[in-house]
Amino acid sequence: MNFLAALIPLAVLGVIGMVLGLTLTFADSYFEVKEDPRIDGVEKLLPNYNCGACGTPGCRAFATAIINGDIKELSKCKPGKADKHFNPILAYLKDHPNPDGTPVDVKI
Repeated sequence: MNFLAALIPLAVLGVIGMVLGLTLTFADSYFEVKEDPRIDGVEKLLPNYNCGACGTPGCRAFATAIINGDIKELSKCKPGKADKHFNPILAYLKDHPNPDGTPVDVKI
């Protein structure tokens, strides 16, 4: 077998790999989704049972709804306790207001 004949497919695959790699790099930066970091903070303070008793698919969705203002009462989280979960969430949200400076409108 000729050495050059084996080198051509390797070169073609290398070029295809580089083109696809550059395409993925561009797509990663172009289609990046920015998420509010406060969602992580609120989610860490929830009980993290992911039970769905609050009406959302899990604790992450509940935290997102709190930050977006869709949920106004923390007591919708059935396994949550006021002293262990809700008061720390209220304190966290007081220290981390909305980007425009307004407080997150949520209560126990």
